[in-house]
Amino acid sequence: MPTLVSVPALAKAEDTVLAGVPDEYRHYFSGRPTIPFTKRHWEFSGTPASVPLARAFLDTCAASQDSDYRYVFSLLGTELATNAIRHSRSGEEGQTFVLRVNRVANGLTLVCRDNGRPTRSSDDGDGPLSAGALEGDRLTAENGRGLALVDSFATAWGDNGHPSIRKVWFHLAFDLTGSSWPAA
Repeated sequence: MPTLVSVPALAKAEDTVLAGVPDEYRHYFSGRPTIPFTKRHWEFSGTPASVPLARAFLDTCAASQDSDYRYVFSLLGTELATNAIRHSRSGEEGQTFVLRVNRVANGLTLVCRDNGRPTRSSDDGDGPLSAGALEGDRLTAENGRGLALVDSFATAWGDNGHPSIRKVWFHLAFDLTGSSWPAA
């Protein structure tokens, strides 16, 4: 009869995602409604490993809203965070990006600030931001649809137009006015 080998305990996903977050800021990532805020921001490392933490931050910022709102807000914010990592200097070693959420009477506005045009020559990061139409093969593509999602599901969006320090933002009304989400 084979002998059983003890298996080390798996680290809880929450512990790995929250590694490096001081205890006094863990409520930013709890997924539960917290004390009402008007402004909240966090600086994330520019690595793909920070995306789950960014999603937890976004979900917590929208925690007092219904599940559709939370989903759309987190989806769009995660798209901006992923773009910062993949298409700017924020994705280079040692770099960061910042997510800033402003709560106003009718919704939440998210601003993603990245470190601008990448130094890698293979990425054309200094061109204008454009959602582009989702046509043909782009509908089934595994990437390249992020800004089109933002364009479709956000109430409003834009960018500051500066290639050196880029700020891409979107506003999502609490009642999803101006969003095609309910129709999707």
